[in-house]
Amino acid sequence: MLLSERQKMILAAIVDDYIRSAEPVGSRSISKRGDVGDSAAKIRNEMSDLEELGFLEQPHTSSGRIPSNKGYRYYVDHLLVPSALTVEEKRSIKAFFERKIQEVESVVQQAAAILSNLTNYTAVALGPETYKATLASLQLVPLNETSAVAIIVTNTGHVENRTVSIPEGVPVNEIEKFVNLMNAKLKGVPLYRLRSKMYNELISELSKHVEGYEDLLAAVEAVLEKEENDRLYLSGTTKMLSQPEFKDVDKVKSIFEVFGRSDMMRRAIAGDKEGIQVKIGVENNLEAMHNCSIVSATYSIDREPVGTIGIIGPTRMNYRRVISILESFTKDMTNSLSQRFR
Repeated sequence: MLLSERQKMILAAIVDDYIRSAEPVGSRSISKRGDVGDSAAKIRNEMSDLEELGFLEQPHTSSGRIPSNKGYRYYVDHLLVPSALTVEEKRSIKAFFERKIQEVESVVQQAAAILSNLTNYTAVALGPETYKATLASLQLVPLNETSAVAIIVTNTGHVENRTVSIPEGVPVNEIEKFVNLMNAKLKGVPLYRLRSKMYNELISELSKHVEGYEDLLAAVEAVLEKEENDRLYLSGTTKMLSQPEFKDVDKVKSIFEVFGRSDMMRRAIAGDKEGIQVKIGVENNLEAMHNCSIVSATYSIDREPVGTIGIIGPTRMNYRRVISILESFTKDMTNSLSQRFR
């Protein structure tokens, strides 16, 4: 939809003022801005037109206007000019990537914390799904007749373990055969492909040689699920409560339920393309996040996208600042990981 240059200026001014104040914006306050240069009466007429077009909303009859989801979308797509990072922000990002961090997972986990601090919003980071996340070894250590500790070691040195149930009466030598076969066939396979490999390529051989293989596979799947969940890192969840929109704890209860579910968080920040993505309000695929905006970006290692970082805040998010920080951070993260872990 085409807007006049004056309408664009007024819409941008309202979005910027509302992001800053969290209060409905009136025509008088816009008229005092030097960049618009119109009387309050003329601006009021334009605001009415923008409301009719769906770009603005009026919470109360006598109040000013606030941006709608449509208004925010137009602002992000057509009017937003990313802000320059401050000297302190640049220094913080540079210092982070100068640290000597040995595991990719550690970089990702700490990235969520620094991004939350820089933006003052909730940050979420998904660890690498492919690069260097391959199986180095699998172990099943029996504790008694019905339980064992399943241990998965990746070639990045990451170790995951979980106590799992095993079928009663399965001889130790059958467990050893299962483990030996799994290691022989799956060593070096990316973790994200282990399930398909196990069930598509090993079932036939396991069924011929290993007694109780179905339960042993279920044990391995349990530890894989835990390992995947541990690759999602959240930081700054309580910062949501500092936003005026979410002062009522009941309003954010469903959001915190999403924060507690790794599968839902993955759905929330999942994207279908590389680069910066912005989901505003009802564009989010989870109803609990319809009062939020999520800005996310992929990071890569040697040009292969391996993970995602997202910033979650109210629809009244400071898009200019968040997008600038996220663009700079993911660029530096891509460069740092490519140099460190190639």
